[in-house]
Amino acid sequence: MGIILDKLALLFLCVIAFSFSDSALISVAGLLLLLIVSSLAEVTREFRYSCLFPLAYGCGCIFLPELACGAPLILYDCLRMKKWWAALPLCTAVFRLEHFGNIQIFVILAGVFVAAVFYLRVFRLEEQVGSLRSMRDEVTEKNLELDDRNRELADAQDNEVRIATLRERNRIAREIHDNVGHMLTRSLLQSGALIVINKDENMKEPLEELRSTLDSAMTSIRQSVHDLHDDSLDLKKIIEDSASAADERFTVSLDYDIGSDAPAKVKLCIAGIVKEGISNAIKHSSGDKLDISVREHPAFYQLLIMDNGSSDRINETGIGLKSMKERAEGVGGFISFTPSEEGFRVFASIPKIKENI
Repeated sequence: MGIILDKLALLFLCVIAFSFSDSALISVAGLLLLLIVSSLAEVTREFRYSCLFPLAYGCGCIFLPELACGAPLILYDCLRMKKWWAALPLCTAVFRLEHFGNIQIFVILAGVFVAAVFYLRVFRLEEQVGSLRSMRDEVTEKNLELDDRNRELADAQDNEVRIATLRERNRIAREIHDNVGHMLTRSLLQSGALIVINKDENMKEPLEELRSTLDSAMTSIRQSVHDLHDDSLDLKKIIEDSASAADERFTVSLDYDIGSDAPAKVKLCIAGIVKEGISNAIKHSSGDKLDISVREHPAFYQLLIMDNGSSDRINETGIGLKSMKERAEGVGGFISFTPSEEGFRVFASIPKIKENI
């Protein structure tokens, strides 16, 4: 809105300057040409060759000096386009001052001065707007960085809580196994010994019931310990720890997408295959890149270990490969080994069956 008001004020000064011309036709034609050139310059201001319109208008002053009456508006447009030199042809009117009256010269000079003042005000305003935009962008960038940092801290905190929970589960499982389990085992042995040495028929049935109760308690404790231990298995952490051993030799890439409810047997199988696969890569691969992909699909789990070391043969009688094959077959899955010039590939697929749960 401020630009429009500035141009209207400058146009008013140009109209005053044109009104003192000797020819009314030249005044009207020059004023219409000024409006057309200024409008085109405003519409095409962002284009590369927008300066051609005011430059052509200024060149017209060579043949028609009265066009210099539009100098204030043309100069303002050139300054806003950052191409002040496009208004230089208007200066040719200085050499033909006999075509202008004193009042016209004064109005034109006053208009040029006002145009310069208006531009300086607009220039400072644009600088302030640019500074505010830069500040806004910087604040937005900082906020995004802060959000990312907060998210990373929250994820790290959640991970620490999860690891602490898993460690506590392991500790509880060990406590139960070492203390309660041993005490129940000793009680079972003592009850069995009492049944053997007991001669009183009236005590035989109560002792058998005691032994059965202790045996049920032992089974329940054993199941609880196994459940706690199985839940505490963090497969991703195990794989990341195993992959860290190859960081000095390989650029390791891990793609992990398995839910936390995967069966313990499957987790142990995948962890064992990954450890063995990384160990084999460190020993035998000549490559420098190792890709590990562990993904869960609706009907099966999939594992892929691939390095870029050149290999054209395979020895499936090796202990490492046999161990990986036995692990996969132990949970109903299958595993394949593919050597090639592009690298060595280990692929395993484990179906989701009740035996794995």
